Amino acid sequence: MTLVGAREGAMSGIRRAVAAAMARDLPAFVLPGPSVARAMGLDLSGSHLRLVGTPRHANLLIVVGPLPPGLRDAAAVTYAQIPRPRAILALGAGDIAPLPDADVSAPLTQAGLHSGLADLRRVIAAGAFRADSGEFNAPALEVRVEYTCPMHPEIVRDAPGDCPKCGMTLVPRETASDGHGGHGGHDMPPEDRSNPADHAHAGHAADAGGAGAYTCPMHPEVVSDAPGKCPKCGMFLVKAEEGESHGHGHGHGGHGHEHGSEAHGAHGHGDHGGHGKQQDHSGHDGHDGHAGHGGHSEAAIDGIEPHFMSMVEMTEGQPRSSDGLQMDWIEVPFGPFFPGLPAGLRLTLTLDGDTVAGSEVRSLVGRAELVDGPQMRVADFVERLAAMMPLSPVAYRTLACAAIEEAASVDPGHDARRGRAAAVERERIASHLNWLAEFGLQSGFLWLAARAGALQLAVQGADVAGIAAQAGAIRRLTRRVQAAPLMRMRLRRIARIGKDTPASGPVDRARGGGSDARTGDPTLKDLGFETRVRNGGDALARLRLRCDEIAQSLDVIAAAGRIAVPQVPDVDRVSGEGAARIETPRGAAQLRVKLTDGRVVEADLDTPSDVNIALVETVTAQQELGDALAAVASLDLSPWEVRG
Repeated sequence: MTLVGAREGAMSGIRRAVAAAMARDLPAFVLPGPSVARAMGLDLSGSHLRLVGTPRHANLLIVVGPLPPGLRDAAAVTYAQIPRPRAILALGAGDIAPLPDADVSAPLTQAGLHSGLADLRRVIAAGAFRADSGEFNAPALEVRVEYTCPMHPEIVRDAPGDCPKCGMTLVPRETASDGHGGHGGHDMPPEDRSNPADHAHAGHAADAGGAGAYTCPMHPEVVSDAPGKCPKCGMFLVKAEEGESHGHGHGHGGHGHEHGSEAHGAHGHGDHGGHGKQQDHSGHDGHDGHAGHGGHSEAAIDGIEPHFMSMVEMTEGQPRSSDGLQMDWIEVPFGPFFPGLPAGLRLTLTLDGDTVAGSEVRSLVGRAELVDGPQMRVADFVERLAAMMPLSPVAYRTLACAAIEEAASVDPGHDARRGRAAAVERERIASHLNWLAEFGLQSGFLWLAARAGALQLAVQGADVAGIAAQAGAIRRLTRRVQAAPLMRMRLRRIARIGKDTPASGPVDRARGGGSDARTGDPTLKDLGFETRVRNGGDALARLRLRCDEIAQSLDVIAAAGRIAVPQVPDVDRVSGEGAARIETPRGAAQLRVKLTDGRVVEADLDTPSDVNIALVETVTAQQELGDALAAVASLDLSPWEVRG
């Protein structure tokens, strides 16, 4: 068997040696991310793998569990960035298209990981090179030809023809096959599409002084007989005679134009569709619209282009950053597989220099229907909801069972409730440790990433005795984290959230809020639970609160004396409606269900990440880039929970 992603070249003696060496040392990039792999019980660090943070440094792509449809195109782009020879190991992934077929598939277990890696090493050693290696083109990166009108760029067609507005022949242009990138797509509003490649100007350059001619204030050689945008800088064209009467074509009093940064939006990534903060420079203060820029001179200056516009003039009127400087704004996307950020989250930051001027965030996981079809068996519904939330499946399984029991008037019993409470607290410990591991990776505290990740794997499936055996090590880690001076310096006063902003879970309790679905629960009260809070509302307070909750959850589990993941209740053919609320590791989640003849026909879910994702703009505004990324990480969002 040979690799789908083998390198071109016939196998020779030296290439056999290279292939054998590569099979022993496998730098791997994990999808959706290491945090998801750990939550599913996989110890990647103990499998003789070298995990890397970028696909360009990998030779192996590991796909853990089923990939949500919204992440598959991004996964294909990631695979295309891996240098050859490259391989895919799929663990319980099922269909991974548009990725090529996995070189090795195995069950989503630790044993499956070990056996899959062993098979993969044999495949790499035998087939890392071959003479007929094929190409792989990620659909999101493919280029197709579309047709548009030179005079009406909002007219876009998939085939040649004539413009329905003016009758001109449509001209071809290249764009990404899915509408991303290129020079705009079908989903981009007309005003954001760039003028097609000089077609509107080429035929009219000789008639620059004619009636109705339009020209670019920055590039007077660009001429058109119709309004539009300059293909060089993206500015709106102005009438030639008006530009001349304004001295240098720069008069702003009567002819507003958008900043050239709009050109970035036309050529940018389709995931964020151009700048979120476009600046309108119409009516610049200090210009009368006819005097032009006073600092300009008609005389040619060696080394400076005629009609040169300085950065001071180009950014005049723009909001100033916190450092007092004015810069051209650019958009920078992060994710959905960015180390240290939640896997599946696409974060787009509008940067003014290194300061965040705006942000946009969304989950690429996609919102799946809770009820698959007109009705579902209760057991299938419970399993489906747990599988939909891979970062906290026990909490959502408990929530589903509680809502169904409420609808069917079923009492699980005192012992079952105590066991369930302990199971959710065990998951809280594992989830907070997982967050600490990811946060350590992003912040450069590699000791924290390694230690927290190892402890998470040790506790998330452990019984009461197993957790008691790890309790001392966990408490020592949380004390060390809270006492670390570099951690305090790194996080204090970053991403502060006031009490008047909606928030859920640890994010709320770290600012002194009291929202906790466990409050008033008689079972938890009997186990000694008390709501923990911190004041400050910044990233440091959120870290410390999670450490506090880890210690408290250890106490609750010890008091419960047993851990029991809830079993699906037998509701027979009951009809009714029920609701339940539970404190997941990220905050309160509420589920409402409707049963008809013992089957789930309707369901509605509220999650904490739906609340906390709205805080991204608040915690990133006017932050330096590094602090903004740490701020988003401190919210501990789960893209799988985003339903809005």
